[in-house]
Amino acid sequence: WAAGLFVESEAAYRDVVAAVPAHGRARHGIARSLAARGRLDDALAEIYAALEADDSAENYHTLSTIYRRLRQYPAAASSLMQYVDRLSRSGRSEKTEWARSEIRFLRSFGDRIPFNIDEDELAQVHTIPFELDRDKVVIRGRINDGDLIDLVIDTGAEQMVLSKPTAQRYGVRPITTTLSAGVGDIGLRGLEMGRADFIEIGSLTVRNVPAIIKNPPLSGLPDTRVENSISPLAFGLSTIVDYAKKELIVSRVLPAETADVTLPMRFNRLALVRGVINDDYPKSFIVDTGGEVISISLASANSLGMVPVRHIPLQVFGTSGWDPDAFLLPGVDLVFDKIQFNNFAVVVLNLHRPSALLGFHIGGIVGHKFLSNYRVAMDLQESTLRLTEL
Repeated sequence: WAAGLFVESEAAYRDVVAAVPAHGRARHGIARSLAARGRLDDALAEIYAALEADDSAENYHTLSTIYRRLRQYPAAASSLMQYVDRLSRSGRSEKTEWARSEIRFLRSFGDRIPFNIDEDELAQVHTIPFELDRDKVVIRGRINDGDLIDLVIDTGAEQMVLSKPTAQRYGVRPITTTLSAGVGDIGLRGLEMGRADFIEIGSLTVRNVPAIIKNPPLSGLPDTRVENSISPLAFGLSTIVDYAKKELIVSRVLPAETADVTLPMRFNRLALVRGVINDDYPKSFIVDTGGEVISISLASANSLGMVPVRHIPLQVFGTSGWDPDAFLLPGVDLVFDKIQFNNFAVVVLNLHRPSALLGFHIGGIVGHKFLSNYRVAMDLQESTLRLTEL
């Protein structure tokens, strides 16, 4: 699991449970894997089976995560409190404080339903036009009672992300802090968390939307024009990005359609698909509509044993600042099922901190340079990424 090899890890967990049905850690692994495949009710049953055998902090943390995916925030907060109680006994104060902050945020919703969408709108297929701005998919949306603003569709982000001025302008007040990580030299950092009363994009309205507020903001970075972003996947909605028609399609259930390539997709806080580097190195890649290039992690590059003819440093900035370790690595072969990149130059990024926060190794990222050649369907119901060549 830590290597991002989810298929192999689930198979190993099931082998253990077949031999020892009450094995708590294996049951926990199956629960986590089921949740990543969108089978949340089954995952809930497995984590409770794990807790019967192993009353550990980690199991309660996973239980909280599943309840959060189910939009049951009071139960998620209660489970996370159990996690904190067990951490406190071991004196792990930093993790305890971050968890307490998360509990405050979950409890701040009270009886509000997070990501609340009317049933009639859930049954609809919403088609929203977009523009491409610096290789970013940009739509128009409304936050609370504000004017229409530009929003980047960023499936590489777990939550809606707002700049501090935007949050202040539209009344999204900070409630607590959360731990965030991205590409850049700062790595892990604390940012504010708030809640938008509602957000409108096209014919879709989503109420009680968690939001990360970029405060404190970073300085010394290039102007990216659009500072605010959303991910429909975070709303629990499957998403199609049609780069030919410049249409964003979001729905609980996507229309049935054929595709040239279908890849299994896991949703572990972010959407991930499997790729193979240089024939022998299977890795998990983030599907990131907010990213620009095809990249692999520094750890992945180091595992290849390739000695570049010359080191080609790059100036790369991410959500956590400049990445001083970034460089271009030529001569790499990448395979995603039928899609092959031979003797390809990839960007190498330091993804140590995001990997640490997610709890597994991120092998790389596929961004605009990869995705824009396709009609891209990220289907949470089917746990697939479907690609139709343009």
